[in-house]
Order: sequence, then C-alpha cells, then structure tokens
Amino acid sequence: MELNITTMSTSSDGAWQGDNPLHHAFPLLIVQTTLILFVSRLLALLLKPLRQPKVIAEILGGILLGPSALGRNKHFLQIIFPSWSTPILESVASIGLLFYLFLVGLELDLSSIRRSGRKAITIAIAGISLPFLFGVGVTFLMRKAIHGENKVGYAQCLVFIGVALSVTAFPVLARILAELKLLTTRVGETAMAAAAFNDVAAWILLALAVALAGGNHKSPLVSLWVLISGVAFVAFQLTLVRPFMNWVAKRSSSNDGLVDEAYICLTLAGVMISGFTTDLIGVHAIFGAFVFGLTVPKGGEFEAKLTKRIEDFVSGLLLPLYFASSGLRTDVAKIQGVKAWGLLALVISVSCTGKILGTFLVAMLCKIPVRESLALGVLMNTKGLVELIVLNIGKEKKILNDEMFAILVLMALFTTFMTTPAVMAIYNPSRDVIASPTPRLLHSPTKSSKKQKDLRILACIHGPGSVPSLINLIESTGTASENSPPLKVYVMHLVELTDRSSSIMMVHRVRKNGFPFINRLCQGVSQDQIPAAFEAYGRVGQVTIRHTTAISALSTMHQDILHVAEEKRVSIIILPFNRQCRTEGEETMENLGHDWRGVNQRVLSSANCSVALFVDRGFGGRPERRAAPSSAAISKRVCVLFEGGPDDREALEFGRRLAHPSVMVTVVRCIQVEGIDSLEQSHEREVDEAAVAELKRYNESVEYIEKVMAGNVAETVVSIARSTECDLVIVGKEQHHPAMVAELAHQQLEHAELGAIGDALASSSHGILSSILVIQTPRSKK
Repeated sequence: MELNITTMSTSSDGAWQGDNPLHHAFPLLIVQTTLILFVSRLLALLLKPLRQPKVIAEILGGILLGPSALGRNKHFLQIIFPSWSTPILESVASIGLLFYLFLVGLELDLSSIRRSGRKAITIAIAGISLPFLFGVGVTFLMRKAIHGENKVGYAQCLVFIGVALSVTAFPVLARILAELKLLTTRVGETAMAAAAFNDVAAWILLALAVALAGGNHKSPLVSLWVLISGVAFVAFQLTLVRPFMNWVAKRSSSNDGLVDEAYICLTLAGVMISGFTTDLIGVHAIFGAFVFGLTVPKGGEFEAKLTKRIEDFVSGLLLPLYFASSGLRTDVAKIQGVKAWGLLALVISVSCTGKILGTFLVAMLCKIPVRESLALGVLMNTKGLVELIVLNIGKEKKILNDEMFAILVLMALFTTFMTTPAVMAIYNPSRDVIASPTPRLLHSPTKSSKKQKDLRILACIHGPGSVPSLINLIESTGTASENSPPLKVYVMHLVELTDRSSSIMMVHRVRKNGFPFINRLCQGVSQDQIPAAFEAYGRVGQVTIRHTTAISALSTMHQDILHVAEEKRVSIIILPFNRQCRTEGEETMENLGHDWRGVNQRVLSSANCSVALFVDRGFGGRPERRAAPSSAAISKRVCVLFEGGPDDREALEFGRRLAHPSVMVTVVRCIQVEGIDSLEQSHEREVDEAAVAELKRYNESVEYIEKVMAGNVAETVVSIARSTECDLVIVGKEQHHPAMVAELAHQQLEHAELGAIGDALASSSHGILSSILVIQTPRSKK
C-alpha cells in the first residue's frame, strides 16, 4: 500500500477503529526508535567482551536492519522502514546530531591544543597529510572503477574521500583509551592531544567539502562565497559570541533557579540558531552547533549543567538513531564482484597504511619508542562520528553513490574494529599488580629501628562527598610527631567508565591541573578550601599531595588502584566504603551500589600492602563532637580497638601516627581471659606485647585503657565505641584470640569485607555516629 506523505497524519485513531498505527508518523517513529535501540544495545552487549566502542554496534545495528540484511525482505522494509518515513527518522536523528556536536565543541578545549606541544601537533599533521595524499590516488581509481562516479567533479570527490581517510574520531578514541587503561599514559596523552587537533582540522575540511559540494551546478564563485561566509561566521562566534557566553556562564552561577533556567534555554536556542545560520550559508547545520560549543567557557559549573541536561537524552536516545540511519543507508549488496571487493580491500589498506605509517614515522622522529609509535599510529586510525557525517553529507550531495558509500562505511567499521585488538597486541596495557615480593607495612616490629623515608598513602575518593572527611583524615595523619616519617598522599578519583564521553573528556582536560578537578566536584565546599589546605601542608613540609584519576569499568577498577599502589610503593590504600553519608552530619547512609563493593573486595583480596576501608560518617565535621571537655586544643578524638594479631597491630600503628596535641587518641585493649594459647598464638601475643610496649614508650600522649571482654563480643565492642564518643574508631579486620574468633564465627555479617567487629560498628542499627576505619594487612598468596 503506497502512502502519500503530504496527507500523512501524526497519530492514528487506534486499532479498535480499524486504523493501523504503522501508517502514521509518530507511532511508526516510536517503533523504529525502539527497534533500533534494542538491536544496537544487544549488539553492544555481544561486542563488549571484545572491548569495542558503542558506535560499532550502532552502525552494525543499522546495517542489520537495512537493505543489507533484514531489509532484503521488502515486506519488512515497507512495514518498518517505508520510504516516506525516512525524512522523519533522519530529522529526529539530525536534532540529536546537532546537539551532540554542540557537546563535542563544548568538550573540546582549544587552549589544550595550544598546550599540547609541538610533538602532538606534528604527529597530528602527519596523520592527516599522508592519508589525504594517498586519497588522491584512491579517488582517481574509484572514479574509474565505480560506475557513475566519473560524472562527479574530481576536486569534490577528493575532498570527501580525503577527509574520510584522514580523520580521527576524538570521542571514540577517548572511549578506547579509557577501556584499555591508556588514557593517562604517555601514549594516551599524545593520542588525545593529536586527535583534538585532528578534530578541528577535520571540521575545517568538512566545511570545505560541503562548500565545494554546493558548486555542482553553480558558478565556482558560489563555493568561494560559502567559504568566506563560513570564515566570517567562525570569526563572529569567537570574537563576539564567546565574550557573551562568558558573561552568561558567570551570571548562571547565581543561586536563582529561574535565572539559571533562562540562561540554559538561551544557550540551547543559540545551538539551533547557529545551526540554522550555517545551513543558510550553505555549510551543514552541525558545523554551526560545533562552533557555538567552542564559545562556551570550559571547566565551569555552567558547562557541567549544560552537559548534564543534554547528554543522556542525546547520547542515549537520539544519537544512536543517526548511526543506525547511516547503517540503513548502507547496502552491502551494492558491492558486487571481485573488482568491487578488491577495491574495498584497497581502500582499507590505503587508509590504514597512510594513517599508521604517517603517525609512526613522525613519532619515531620525535624519539618515541618503536612500540609506542606503532600503537599511536593504530590509535590515530580510529574512525567514527566525523567520518560518518562526511559520508552522509557526500551521499546527500550526490558526491558518493550507493557503492562508494557502502565501501567507505565498511572501511570505517573495519579500521575502528581493529583498533582495540591491534593496540593490545602491540602495546599491551595489562599491568602486573603483584610485582612486589614482600608487603610494605606501616609497622614491622622486627625492623622497628629502621626508619622509613616517608609514609605513602593512596587515598581513593568517589566524589565530593568523600573530600571533606578525607581532608580531615590527611590533616590528622600529616601533623604527627617529629619522629614520624613525612607523609606523601596520592589521591585517586575513581570515575566509572560508562557510555558517556563527557566524563572522559573532562578528566582528560583537567588531569594536568591536579586538584582544581576536585574543586569543581565539591558542591557546598569552598572552591579554595582544598588546594589551600594542601598548599599549607606543602609549605610546612609535612604533607605532599599528588592527584590522579582512574577511569575504568568497575569490574577492572581494582587494577588501576593496585597498579598505582605498586608504582608509587604505598604503605596503605584507603578505600571509601560503598555506603556514605548523604550530607555532612546526617545519620542516613547512601548506598553507592554492589558494584563499588566488589571493587573494594577485589582490592582487599589482591593488594600487596595494607588496605583500610573508610566508613565515613562526617569525620571531623560534626559540631557536637568537636566540643572537647578537657582541652580546647583538641579538635578530634580517635579510638583504637586492639585485641591482637597482624590487623590490629596495623590499626595500632596507624592510630599512633594520628597522636598529636590536636588529636586525642585512646587505645582500648580488649583482653580475653579464657583459652590456652598455642605456640603460634604465644608468638603472636609476644609481638602484640612488643607493639603495645613500643606505643607506651614513644607516645606518652596516647591514652591506654584495658577492658576485659565479657559476654557478647560484638555488643561489648559497640558499647566501648559509644562510651568513648570519638570521631573515628580504628579496628583491625580479623581478630586473633581463639575465643573471640569462635564467638564471631557464628555472627551473620552484612558486610564481610569489614570483618566481624567492623561490620558491627558500621551497622546503622547500633546508632554509632563515629566514622570507622577497618584495616587489613596483606593476605599471603599461595
């Protein structure tokens, strides 16, 4: 049944009235969108073990639904993707593309390209130039070999094919680098800097290609006017619109929600007006959205608000429609015969050779090692969004016919698909996280005379909620006695790798700036508080702070943590518990999810150093706890529960480190009178006594109390923690005394990673307001 689009209504009257919803625009769009999302997500799930970016699944989903596979059934194609629905689907997809390109411009910091250095820019230029030169020969062959292409102007065809061969997909590359854990390596940094420059060059070439494509049946002067108008548009945006957007960004920081909403709506309207303007000029609308994105100030609260409002809807719903529509346009059946498939192989070979060889040679001249140079070449060969846009515009402008379009889309798929396995084979990103043969403990009684040069701590944070308490803990640990080794803290911000690109871009852009990244995350925390505190520590020479960011899937996040711990030779890793206070001073705890709990469990089981789980209940931030009855100088109170064994000795040593005039430390030794010690237990008891004796000898300011354990162990420990009214309770994960172990073995644990005592203290049912630090020593690996 042929339908006339001019008489097509938006919605149907319903099946009960005999109306077919699929003959109306909106119900059919819903079915198409649902089907595309389902197929693309299913393919993404199947490709996940191969570490392939989502764009591969989305393009393959379109090809599968299009005339290459399911669309070969004409009945299916006429029902689900009739020809009259194509403009509607592509219009909705183009809206998503328009705002996605605005996000790309929003994420791309032009100043970072200037800071990237001559090396990255040189590599980027070589990676663009050589493939583009190879495109001269490829264009000549394709125009001769493919029927009908010789009718298109050589210059126009060359620009489209040259851009398709030479571009690097900046967002797709970022995702691959993060997936391979290369984002913060030298290879990753160089690749991202070169890709950023490549991205800007690609948009310039795209504007040139569109301008030339418009001159098919017009005077060549028209293309010149299009180019001049495009340059004038860019100049207008960067000279007049950018200062205006800086003013908007400053004004939007006001607490007035209505004003904030007005400025965001104004910005979104600016995206569409910019897109319309470039379309009016004769350059594609997406070019205007991209340039407008460049005018928005980077790294501020306004950028974060815009990204939050737009990204999920655009990237999760609308953009897959664009990639799928590219697949729907691709008819692999058009590639017929040995000559056509040979031409596909030639295009793939030339694309890979030009990009990889150009990047490799220049990287070698820049004195980058061979394997890194080769990996860099493969990474820069990643295709994606920009290339598909170029190809789709080329098809719309009749520059590329169906056969050439299919060949170039398949080339983009192949080059992107090969990136991850090729880089893993050339430059294996896997890290050996068990390189150290012996653990480096905070306390070792057998070597107590040998002083450490410094105490190194790796402290992990999830986000702004972890920062204030971590600052207080570092402050307490860093101002210890003069006999204590100086403190060096590595703060690692843990960012979950999802399908979003904005988190990757943001971390890449601010990674070199250190803690300002955390400043922007800290809502309700003074923007200057954190760096000012760390600067103060640095000036007095007691605390050295280094910041790093781990972007990874939660299933492999522990590898990043363990790698940094090994590389920096830290003594202890402090992990945030997977439950934390919603806001400072609240008793309710927010559960971050089971996956974050799994990260902690994997670190605990694999670490070669001590690991502490920090159950944060607003450490050092509760006014009622800061009221010190005995001394106004005491700002924090810490209680160490000590029964005996390696974990408790480690907790005792960490507590000793905290003891100084402004932190009152109380050590409560839990004594069990029952039971007969074995030889091993007798040795452990001797080591425990030595640790306590050393504590008394060197730390007279520590209050030492002995408590005989009677009755239920867990209840007794909870009672002790309540009676001390402290800000922080430190305890070892595993207990050593046989009577205590036997009693706690039957206890049902909600969080086994905290141990029996830690689980009892962390339970919300016991009403303990103190923060908890549960310490575990390295577990022997057989």
